[in-house]
Amino acid sequence: MTLLDFLLLVVAGFFAGVIGFVTGLASLVSYPALLAVGLTPVAANVTNTVAMVGVGVGALTNSAREVVDTGPRVWWWTAYAALGGLTGAVVLLAAPEGSFEAVVPYLVALAALALLLQPRIRALAGGRDLPRVFAVALFVVAVYGGYFGAGAGVIFLALTLICTSEQIWRASILKSYLLGVANLVAAIGFAVFGPVHWVAALAMALGAFAGGWCGPPIVRRLPANALRITVAFAGFGLAGWLALR
Repeated sequence: MTLLDFLLLVVAGFFAGVIGFVTGLASLVSYPALLAVGLTPVAANVTNTVAMVGVGVGALTNSAREVVDTGPRVWWWTAYAALGGLTGAVVLLAAPEGSFEAVVPYLVALAALALLLQPRIRALAGGRDLPRVFAVALFVVAVYGGYFGAGAGVIFLALTLICTSEQIWRASILKSYLLGVANLVAAIGFAVFGPVHWVAALAMALGAFAGGWCGPPIVRRLPANALRITVAFAGFGLAGWLALR
């Protein structure tokens, strides 16, 4: 890897970190960048998972108080995310390549639609929290995050806004933290068994950390409804890109 490739990945990692925190679409930037510097699809996938831990770490350093203020339930959510990330890593390393990608565009499109309809869905649910549904769905999203991850942030935002009474600001923080946990656990598995390109992972993680740190102040200042609708339409775009690539 050349110095120019390294710097390209740092820059891509920064934008992936910002975009990932704000919209949940980090892999739309980071994964193509890794392919562009010559990594194979599998190596790019596992390297991306390792590098995107930086987004969660960067965001957590700038929003740790908000995570702790969620209360004891956040530790249960952390356990579900960790178990899901581990499961996703095992599936990626053991299953035939491409065995899950066929359904991914539909999952992302469904999550984007749920984001658009979130106020109506919450109204139909009577504004009640759905803790059991959230716990199961969190585990499933974490499995996907550990396996591939593109669009996992969109799915998680939709899940949180529908199943809990959290506002999009706190949902974004929880998304970054919990998917960061799933990525971290998967990354540990990939570090032992997967074809991680460590120089590329380091470059992208440096940028992702900085981007993740910048994310919370940006989201805090954005109008909640406008952000929700923007993320939803970006999710439709990602679903289309995943279906056609």
